[in-house]
Amino acid sequence: MAGTIIAKTQHFALHRSWLDSRRPVSKNAELVEPDKLFRQQDIWIGAMVPKRWAKRAVTRNAIKRQIYTVSADFSQSYPQAAFVVRLRSGFVRTEFTSAVSNQLKLAVRHEIQSLMQAGAKAA
Repeated sequence: MAGTIIAKTQHFALHRSWLDSRRPVSKNAELVEPDKLFRQQDIWIGAMVPKRWAKRAVTRNAIKRQIYTVSADFSQSYPQAAFVVRLRSGFVRTEFTSAVSNQLKLAVRHEIQSLMQAGAKAA
């Protein structure tokens, strides 16, 4: 994954990629303008929840909703860049039996808040 990991928790990692970085096309080439994936300078938040760590689609969607909801609260604390919150390990299914239990939502929300706070300090 491109970018720098700026914060980690038990289950999540926060990656950052600056929007204005220049990259060489080849070893002998000069630096070129960045790709125009992000046409305006702003804060971009993405969520990556692999099927490997959350088997059910309903669980993946619930985790993504928590990521987007919590990250909106921290948008003023971050510089203009592209950020990706990545699920890097699974939640124990014996502890969270339901795919969308309130217990799982609260655990995810708490951990995402910790991740975003740590990322705001690092950013």
